[in-house]
Amino acid sequence: MGKSTVAGWFEQRGLPVVDTDLVARQVVEPGQPALQAIRAQFGEGILDATGRLDRAAMARRVFSDPDARRALEAILHPRIREVWHREAEGWRAAGRPAGVVVIPLLFETDAGGDFDAVVCVACTAQSQQQRLTARGWSADMAAARVQAQWPVRRKMALASHVIWTEGSLQTAALQVDRVLAALGLTPTIEFTPSDSIR
Repeated sequence: MGKSTVAGWFEQRGLPVVDTDLVARQVVEPGQPALQAIRAQFGEGILDATGRLDRAAMARRVFSDPDARRALEAILHPRIREVWHREAEGWRAAGRPAGVVVIPLLFETDAGGDFDAVVCVACTAQSQQQRLTARGWSADMAAARVQAQWPVRRKMALASHVIWTEGSLQTAALQVDRVLAALGLTPTIEFTPSDSIR
């Protein structure tokens, strides 16, 4: 959809950002309780030769088995939420007027109510498929991941703001400016749109 690109633009505009995709990687590093819980739930086969989570093997497992996906989410989501809550509290304590938390499964995890505003980053299903394929995902894997989420139209309807990433980078960047203006936020620095939507 372009969440990472848009989040980068908000960050360039002076807002602190925490990306829960990155947090999800951090909480499963070796020695972390989440990795121990995953190993206990799914067995040693989900670890690679170095003792790290084999993300490809885990993805194949959970996107072909809804019960396995729910079990993994029950391990990860509370830990991820704890991290971004802590980040947000730090922003408040520092007197930051706003911050951005990137949560691909915001509504699915019932976290929408934790925010004053929700920005949905969206594009057409065709563009989403092309972007996932460009990342090296097979068509089946991309479809499985999309099906594990709410339909984008439903997310758009629930969001307070939508950034449509189907057009040019400049058009998407202007939408970031409009969202900031609607929220009464003034960018602290100028920024240049990146050269691709991620």
